[in-house]
Amino acid sequence: VTPTVIENNTMKIIDVRTEGEWIQTGVIKDAYLITFFNEQYGYDVEEFLTALNKVVKKDEKFAIICNSGSRTKLISNFLGNKLGYNVVNFDGGMVKLFAEGFQPEFYAPPAKK
Repeated sequence: VTPTVIENNTMKIIDVRTEGEWIQTGVIKDAYLITFFNEQYGYDVEEFLTALNKVVKKDEKFAIICNSGSRTKLISNFLGNKLGYNVVNFDGGMVKLFAEGFQPEFYAPPAKK
C-alpha cells in the first residue's frame, strides 16, 4: 500500500490502533477508528465487532491498518478465516506509509464529558 493508493482508495479503512497512537502519529483521512487491542493488549471481541458492523457489511471489502502490520495480521486472519469478513490487511501498517511519505491528519480526542 502506498500513499497514492490511500488517497485514491474507495475501500473503507479501519484503523485498529489505540487512541494514544492516533494522537501520537495522526490518522488517515476518513478512516474509521476502532481500537481492537487496548494499551495493555487486552481486547473485547464483541465490542470490536459491534463497532465494526456499524461501519461495514460482512461481504463488503474493507481494509484494516495498525502501526506495523503485526496486529492486523492477527485480526485480519481472525475476521477473514474464522468469521468470513472480506478483509484486506495493510502489510507494513502506518510505519510503511510514513516511510513512503504519507502525511496523516491530526487526531484530536473527543472532549471528555
